[in-house]
Amino acid sequence: MDKKNILVVDDEPSISMLIDFNLKLVGYEVMCVYDGESVFEVIPQFRPDLIVLDLMLPKLDGIQVCRRLRERQNFVPIIMLTALQDLSDKIAGLDNGADDYMTKPFSPQELISRIQAILRRTSALPAAEPKTIEIGPIRVKPEQREVTMHGKPVELTPKEFELLLFLCRHRGKVLSRQQLLHGVWDYHFIGDTRIVDVHISHLRDKIEKNARNPEYIVTIRNVGYKLTEPVAKQSMT
Repeated sequence: MDKKNILVVDDEPSISMLIDFNLKLVGYEVMCVYDGESVFEVIPQFRPDLIVLDLMLPKLDGIQVCRRLRERQNFVPIIMLTALQDLSDKIAGLDNGADDYMTKPFSPQELISRIQAILRRTSALPAAEPKTIEIGPIRVKPEQREVTMHGKPVELTPKEFELLLFLCRHRGKVLSRQQLLHGVWDYHFIGDTRIVDVHISHLRDKIEKNARNPEYIVTIRNVGYKLTEPVAKQSMT
């Protein structure tokens, strides 16, 4: 199996060294940089498979880095690290394209587990996966990781794509937030279900005519979400 490249962006040397040491122990190639601007200098040569990105950075903070990457159509998976306990700061990271977040102090073993889960989800596909999954005007091509709506490309982050694909594979079924955390984020513990809600909101913004009145990804109150195909309206004769 090819080694995966992990870019670590944190201005605290002790944190960077800890992450670097533990990731290399399990076989990852690691590069550490210490400010936001350096991310864009090293990406063309290092080509990271995943970025561990601190929120508070000099020059460009983690939110700015994340936003700029997504604006440039770079959808490399990102795990945001934050020392802030305020939920709004964590949600800001997700809103700007981060796939996951962890609060400092954290366990290196848990970080490794989350990295492994994300990389499994972005690289592995079932052998019997159909070439194209169709839900009304939505077309999902798992092998190419492409989505179109009415024939037009829909740009999704890796985690948004995985979430949509998981919903497609379970179309018509009501899925709890914990089931989605387990199925998409590969969490085998009680995680923060707000991650699910934020990514559902992003998906709706991109595939629904009216994100506030969704036709495809519907909320099942007090339970979770369901992907459904609207019944075509019958013409009156």
